[in-house]
Amino acid sequence: MNTPSTFPTSSARLAVGGVGLAAIGAIAASGKAIIVKLGLRHGVDATTLLALRMAMALPLFLLLAWWSSRRAAPLSWADRGRIAWLGFTGYYLSSWLDFQGLQYISVTLERLILYLNPTLVLLIHVVLTRQRPGRWQLVALALSYAGVLVAFGHDLQREGGQIILGSLLVLGSAISYALYLFGSGQIVARIGAVRLTAQASCVACALVLLHFGLTRPWPVLWQAPHAVHWLSLINATACTVLPVLAIMLAVKRIGSSLAAQVGMLGPVSTIVMSLWLLDEPMGPAQIAGTVLVLCGVLLVTRLRR
Repeated sequence: MNTPSTFPTSSARLAVGGVGLAAIGAIAASGKAIIVKLGLRHGVDATTLLALRMAMALPLFLLLAWWSSRRAAPLSWADRGRIAWLGFTGYYLSSWLDFQGLQYISVTLERLILYLNPTLVLLIHVVLTRQRPGRWQLVALALSYAGVLVAFGHDLQREGGQIILGSLLVLGSAISYALYLFGSGQIVARIGAVRLTAQASCVACALVLLHFGLTRPWPVLWQAPHAVHWLSLINATACTVLPVLAIMLAVKRIGSSLAAQVGMLGPVSTIVMSLWLLDEPMGPAQIAGTVLVLCGVLLVTRLRR
């Protein structure tokens, strides 16, 4: 007589592992804003914090780029140009705008704005293809942006006009990254997600360091407090390279749709860490805004699926 196995099947283990990797990636990525806020408390400006992060992450991205290209075909010049453009929009410009915006707004509001990425990709698609969005797509957009407005209105009453500047900078970051997501669809199928991410990240690291060298004296990097160097090391490894690898492996195991849904842990973990590490105030408005954004993004994700 056959007895049911008490051990999970191979596919079940892959699914559980994929969900775990997606959760690790989402939580680790959300810690980036916390690290930036802690670094700003030491009197270091956002551009220096970004340069330290990218300088420490660059060797790891170079190693990842080499590993992912070992047995791959050489890139055409056209693909190299596309990777350079994607590195500029998806990692350099979006990161710089994000770090600048974090000087003015809470990490909770920053994470909610960035989490609009799926809805921004949808809007870009609608505009470029001139297709009318469906009814449920409009509902998803309304929920997402209503949630951000609720959290934005609460912070605006507390902090004043700097919230507007910070929110616009982070919204610019979200739009820049949405352009990267929209433009990477075809090339990622040709060269692979890991190879694209690693090489585009290398481009972004070079651009960030060039930006820093043109606007700041190089000794500023090494004269920063030791605590900032340690925070930047954590940011470069645990909050930059680790999420990239974890999310890529998760998508390979469970697919992009489920990985995106697990990624909703990101805003929730940001709230928890902001309360724990930054003592940022949290009220009903931020909670309601977070719930609305999560519902809207979940609906967009399910519609795409």
